Amino acid sequence: MDILIESTKGFENDLTKLSEDEKAAAIQKINDCASLFPTQKADVYRKLHPLSLPTNLNGYESSLYTLRVSRTLTVIWAVDEDPIFGQIIFTLFRAVKDDELDKAYQGVAESLYRDMLHHNLETAQIS
Repeated sequence: MDILIESTKGFENDLTKLSEDEKAAAIQKINDCASLFPTQKADVYRKLHPLSLPTNLNGYESSLYTLRVSRTLTVIWAVDEDPIFGQIIFTLFRAVKDDELDKAYQGVAESLYRDMLHHNLETAQIS
């Protein structure tokens, strides 16, 4: 399986605010997970923390996770396994300090799942 790592503008902006040591630690941790994933997927998932969403996504599960880089730094990313194209896609959304984590996560979840969340609200209002 091919490993594809994509970064968003938000993640790139976050990296510019980090110290060189924090930036290096984040990149190293991401690369470590990516290199282990093909042979030790279960171990990588044990290092990740799934983020739950406040509402139902019509049976879909969120692929958003956090990866702890250090005591104070966390990466928000998605892990998508695509068996059709034989690839694993890691999408890096944010790299934030712990005091920013909840707000950053809410922003990422809202932007990713806006259509589904909006549809659920409309359905709830109609019922």
